[in-house]
Amino acid sequence: MLLSDYRKYKKYGGNFISIVFFTQGFWVIFQYRTANFIYRKISIPGLRHLLLFVCLIWQKMLEILTGISIPASVQIGHSFYIGHFGGIILNANSKIGDNCNISQGVTIGVSGLGEKRGVPVIGNNVYIAPNSVVAGKIIVGDDVLIGACSLVNKDVESGSVMLGNPAVKISEKGSKGYI
Repeated sequence: MLLSDYRKYKKYGGNFISIVFFTQGFWVIFQYRTANFIYRKISIPGLRHLLLFVCLIWQKMLEILTGISIPASVQIGHSFYIGHFGGIILNANSKIGDNCNISQGVTIGVSGLGEKRGVPVIGNNVYIAPNSVVAGKIIVGDDVLIGACSLVNKDVESGSVMLGNPAVKISEKGSKGYI
């Protein structure tokens, strides 16, 4: 999956040197993919805990350096892209589909009370614009565009363009052209 992430960064105009050495979003994705592999695939108890501890230290160092927090337990599909660094927080239980883009200041988190408490499940080909919040036990369909500074706290149909606080559907053009 890391290779598909790298290809996505190349698609947006980067070269190997600029992506690997100067792109903070890619650093965090590389760390996440490593930690997630250990989280999912390593089952030897002592080794697993030691490696996850090392990854947690690595994650925290990158979080301080970049302002991006992606825990090892998050589920993210292939071709994930972070457009700009800073202020990005993903809840440890969130799920993000394939070929998604998120921008700076995005929070994907927990919200709600009782049975409605939970974290979002985000579909494929979703673009989340700067300073948006997606929170609660909701489903964001495929090909969705969430506009800047929006608060999404209700389910979103596939192909929708959402904007506002709270976000409302303003179009059915979706994320085509943004990803």
